Amino acid sequence: MNQNYRETELLPEDSLTVMTDESLVSLAKRGEHLAYVELCRRHSAMAFRTISRITRNKEDSEDALQDSLLRAFTHLNTFDGRSAFSTWLTRIAINSALMILRKKRGHPETSFDDDTWCYFQIPDPSLNPERCFFAREKKRVLRQAVRSLPPLLRDVTVIRYAQEASLDEVATLSGISIAAAKSRLLRARNSLRLALTENETTRTRMSDMRE
Repeated sequence: MNQNYRETELLPEDSLTVMTDESLVSLAKRGEHLAYVELCRRHSAMAFRTISRITRNKEDSEDALQDSLLRAFTHLNTFDGRSAFSTWLTRIAINSALMILRKKRGHPETSFDDDTWCYFQIPDPSLNPERCFFAREKKRVLRQAVRSLPPLLRDVTVIRYAQEASLDEVATLSGISIAAAKSRLLRARNSLRLALTENETTRTRMSDMRE
């Protein structure tokens, strides 16, 4: 055991609560377990909220949180401090959540709350049964279209609209340039609009056949 570790062990636990994240990261890298515990205490709730907006499932969110905290601990020495620790942890958390969604792709229990896709919100229909049916069908088509996107397009879409992230944040959390993030989001939107347009065409044809 090195001297630095012996010294950090002597730190009162209460003193960790007043330290900056930067100091805690430095201590954690030197082997102070309680420093990492304090980092988790500070940022776990935020990471869990982010994960929950993506998975929309409590058990999946808890699994993704545990996975992300373990991954962050395992790779802590790779954290170079160029971004805030909270940003770095959030990126890991999003990746853990997206991994769970990829594994569940195509399974009926994978769902997306309407609020997640606020950009693509569909106005509430009137009480007319036919309009209600087509509105529900349009939402189903949208969810299916999102699940069918290529992983790279789907991931940026989830980050952008599930977390209400800015373009800069999408790029940072995805590890790509702003230009690449903008391009992927545009391609995803075009694909989703195409799916909705095709559904609308089908609706029109069905209506014409009944007339």
